[in-house]
Formats: sequence, C-alpha cells, structure tokens
Amino acid sequence: MLGLGNVIWLSLGVLSCGFPAVAQSQQPPVVEAPGSAPPVVPQQPLAGSISGTVIDETGAVIIGARVTLTHGDQSAPREAVSGDSGQFSFANVVPGTFQITITATGFAPQTTSGVLHPAENYIAPTNRLSPAALTTEVEVRVSPAEIAEAQLKAQEKQRILGVIPNFYVSYVPDAAPLSSKQKFQLAWRSTIDPVTFVLTGAAAGVQQAYNEFSGYGQGAVGYAKRFGANYADTVTSTFIGGAILPSLLKQDPRYFYKGTGSAKSRFLYAIANAVICKGDNRHWQPNYSAILGGIASGAISNLYYPPQDRGTALVFENMAIGTGETALINLFQEFLVKRFTTHVPKTDPKHQP
Repeated sequence: MLGLGNVIWLSLGVLSCGFPAVAQSQQPPVVEAPGSAPPVVPQQPLAGSISGTVIDETGAVIIGARVTLTHGDQSAPREAVSGDSGQFSFANVVPGTFQITITATGFAPQTTSGVLHPAENYIAPTNRLSPAALTTEVEVRVSPAEIAEAQLKAQEKQRILGVIPNFYVSYVPDAAPLSSKQKFQLAWRSTIDPVTFVLTGAAAGVQQAYNEFSGYGQGAVGYAKRFGANYADTVTSTFIGGAILPSLLKQDPRYFYKGTGSAKSRFLYAIANAVICKGDNRHWQPNYSAILGGIASGAISNLYYPPQDRGTALVFENMAIGTGETALINLFQEFLVKRFTTHVPKTDPKHQP
C-alpha cells in the first residue's frame, strides 16, 4: 500500500508530464500564410571568357604583345601577353562591358570594346596592329660663327640719326666673337660706305680751308691730295687695326656698350676701352691691335704726306692723338650716341660685360 505522501508525490509527477516546462519558449510557432513564396536568394551571374589573336597588317602574328582588360564596373584591370600563336585569353571574366587595349613595341596602341554576356566565350575580332609613326628628334645647333653673322648683320644697320654708320659698336654685351672673315667684312663695309666718302671730303675741305698739310698746295689738286690722304688714313687704320691685327692677335675690334652702373664706372670704362679690348676668348686684354694699328697706319702715311709732315716722332704723336680721340668717341658712345642710333637691339645689357 502506498502511503499518503507517496500518493501525493506520484500525483505531482503525473501532472508535470502533462504540461510544458516553464523554461521552454513561450513564442508561438511561425505559421506561413497560405500561398506565400519562399524567400529568394540572389544568384551571381555566370562568368565567361574573352580570347583573341594579335597580328600585324601583313597577317603575321605578334608575340609578346601586352593585352590589358578593363571592366566597365571599374574593377582592377587584368593583363595578359600574346603567346607563340599571337593568342591571348582571359578566364572567369565577370559579364558586362569591357575594353581591351593592346600595346607592342614598334606598333601603335589599339583599343577595342565589347559586352560579355553570362557564361559567354567571347572571341574578340582579330586585332591588326599598325606600325607606330616614326618620330625623329632633330637637335638644331647654331654655330658661334652663325650667331656672330646674324649679330654682325644687325650691327651693319646701326646708324646715327639714321645716316652715319655706327658699325663698330655692339649693344649686345656677350656678342659672339667675330671670325677673321667677319672682321674683314666689317672693315670693308665701313670703308666703302657712302657716308665715309662724304665725311672724308668734309675733313679734306676743312684742312684746305686752314691750309693744313700746306705741302699739298691749294686748288683742286691740293683738295684731291688731302682727300686721298684722309681716305688712305681711314682705310689703313680700319683694316690694320680693325681686321688684320685683330685676326692675328685674336682680338675683337668693337666697342661693347656698357650702359649700366654708375656714371663714374661707365666713364672709366669708356676711357679704358681706348687701350683695352675683348679677346676672342671674351677676356679683357691690352688693345694691341689698335695701338700697333695706329703706329703702322702712321708709318704708312709717311709715303704720301708732305715731307715736313713726316717722321718717326710724328707717327707716335699721331698715334697718341688717335688714342685720345678714341677715348673721346667712346665717351660719346657710352652716354650719348645710343639714343640717336637706329636699329639698336631692344634688350639692354643686364650685366656688365
């Protein structure tokens, strides 16, 4: 017989089997509505492939061409190289728009585009590469002689008041040195200029008016002798001091306009240039050409000046006078003449020569 306590415990056990445990979930089960569709899981499009062949215009395959595949979705580009048969291929390519760019040495780049459909094996049209356009780089070098020739031609247009030659002044501080031929060209151009004949005639007239070199006499004969002597002085001094000796001694016969600095520095520069000059190496040096040229020209003048106007002392005296005249002319060139000279280069010197 069961005791009362046992009966009670047995009854509680039976009752507990008939009810869900308190710890179990109280959520009601999910019941799908009649006719509703199950949730759809999106599927990735099936990848495809792209292949093609690279040849040149003659139909020969191109080996080693670099092929770049670019997707329209901006994903990272892919690269391939054409093989022995000129073929290339890309596997597992995402469908969509694409571009193929082909480059090869000696050929112009080529770009084609297309659309790849899902699971498609796309065969690109045959890519015929054209030879690259030939480009030739030509380095043009102008020789110093050509630069000097251009500068010399510009100098030969320089005239005071548009009339009087001003050929022996360079307004370019770093002008190219003249060749021997160009030095003779400048001397010749200066001595045959019509204005030279006019100025020579005027000087002869003044000499005759003051009866200088009285041994020549008066009248047409005396004037002709004075004119001839003056012109001979011009020719000998110009060619000996401006062409022959500068060619032998490698010196530049021109005056290089300074135009910058204080008035004192320009004054001293102009005076000094009566006895110094630039060498063809562009370094300053004693102006042996002008000094020796003046002596040589004076010595030659002993052949045609009247006897009383000849002599060694007179030669050196005239050379000294000529040097002083050159210094005075240089001062006029430095401070006055430029403003009245035509065809002066537009750019002024930016530094001292």
